[in-house]
Amino acid sequence: MVMKYSEYSVVIVGSGAAGLYSALKISQQIELPDGVLIITKDKLGESNSRYAQGGIVGVIHQNPEDKVSLHVQDTIKAGAGLSEEKVTEYISAASDEVLNDLINNGVNFDRNENGELTFTLEAAHSMRRILHSGGDATGKGITDALSAAVLKDKNITVSEHSLAVEILVNSSKECKGVIVFNELTGEHEIVYTSALVLATGGVGQVYKYTTNPDGATGDGIALAYEAGAIIQDMEFIQFHPTALAISPDSKNRFLISESVRGEGAKLINKNGEEFMSRYSDKRELAPRDIVTRAIYSEMGKEHSSNVFLNASVIDHVKLLNRFPTINGRCKENGINILDTPIPVAPAAHYTMGGIKAGIDGKTNISGLYAIGEVASTGLHGANRLASNSLLECVVCAYELADYLSFANLETPKKIDEGIRKMIDVYSRSISGKEYDYNALKTHLKEVMWNNVGIIRTEKSLLTAKKELEKLKKEFKRRRKCMNLGEYEYRNMLSVASLIIEGALSRKESRGAHCRSDYTQTDPIAKHTYTDRTNKKGFSYVK
Repeated sequence: MVMKYSEYSVVIVGSGAAGLYSALKISQQIELPDGVLIITKDKLGESNSRYAQGGIVGVIHQNPEDKVSLHVQDTIKAGAGLSEEKVTEYISAASDEVLNDLINNGVNFDRNENGELTFTLEAAHSMRRILHSGGDATGKGITDALSAAVLKDKNITVSEHSLAVEILVNSSKECKGVIVFNELTGEHEIVYTSALVLATGGVGQVYKYTTNPDGATGDGIALAYEAGAIIQDMEFIQFHPTALAISPDSKNRFLISESVRGEGAKLINKNGEEFMSRYSDKRELAPRDIVTRAIYSEMGKEHSSNVFLNASVIDHVKLLNRFPTINGRCKENGINILDTPIPVAPAAHYTMGGIKAGIDGKTNISGLYAIGEVASTGLHGANRLASNSLLECVVCAYELADYLSFANLETPKKIDEGIRKMIDVYSRSISGKEYDYNALKTHLKEVMWNNVGIIRTEKSLLTAKKELEKLKKEFKRRRKCMNLGEYEYRNMLSVASLIIEGALSRKESRGAHCRSDYTQTDPIAKHTYTDRTNKKGFSYVK
């Protein structure tokens, strides 16, 4: 079988906020001989970013009471001391320039009657500094505006329903391109490039309950790991405390933004009692990991599958104007948020770990870059501060474009024998019948939720590890697969194993990683990492 191939100066995998904004800035700032290609698994803009409700942190001149130092302090505290201070300072300080550039590129943030930007408060922030769009549709506002700008840009090509399935790395550990699977045609294509940018988002779909869309299967992390990129801090999975929990059967759970609590909503148990004062003096505005474990504890005491969020205490006009998306979804499920508490429960939401990368996206592999949730820059530490994720996406995209403006973006012309052998695998047919990947995914999600979830022990983690080893042996596809679902399952197995190994290695409770058999924190433990190329397993860097 002869495979098709193409050449682009820059290839971006993923079309969330990080992918869209990096494509736009690269095209605006750099004269590219072969243009930019965006590869996206679904339709353009479909991503975790699109479903972000609360907003985006903005330490900007339109909010003169705020300071970078205050934002840094809040981030490090929420991150349980593991956030990298220099990284945090840089991203916070860059927010003014980058957010105003977003506005210039068509993003409309909410304003008051005087035309001034409005800011909201979220948990663990010391002041109002979060910009929002459409009330509680900030992610959609950003991705819609950036998608429109991308589609108008003649230097950017978009390939929808396409999945990156293997990174082409030569014998000198240089990235030279990527192999892409087209879901609609069932064909594979080789794409050569001098700059491959992974902006594939998170891993929420490895868990039974998640706020993430179906596409969040950890593809970028799995591909980078197989290619030899350093992966770090995968044990830190953030479970959002308040996802809509209509029934235990609802798996993909609609997010109830932290901003609702920021505006005054109260968590109550089935008896209508407020309970957060028993867990933190900050009550509903404690960091996410604390609120999540408090809800988990209350659910355990009551043997129930949810608690409730009482938003009726917020001024009703403000409540409806500020949260139209949440109000609409609750109405669809027969809940009037003006007088009825919203059933909520924790769900997997965000990964603080990922591909070890700098602010400019650089990884340990030349020509391979990672930005957004797929990357681990050190900003989030052990627990992400609310609304820092979208900020990290756009600042790192901005910095990547700046870095690439000084790089040699000439498409590679010579491909070594090692890459040719990689390509040969995808030119051959594979035998056997298709796997029932939906059933396999469901089983994996159950294993992860039950054993590698909100509360972990060595026993539960070893149980999960043993089950994952069994699942890997039963699934014979190591590289080429028959369809998109099989590729996703292959990637989910990889990232699930990374989460388990990281959780076993970190013998402490810190931030989103809670080990009930290790309640003390290690004051000097920093990152856990693995370097597959050098055969180094997970270990602490102190």
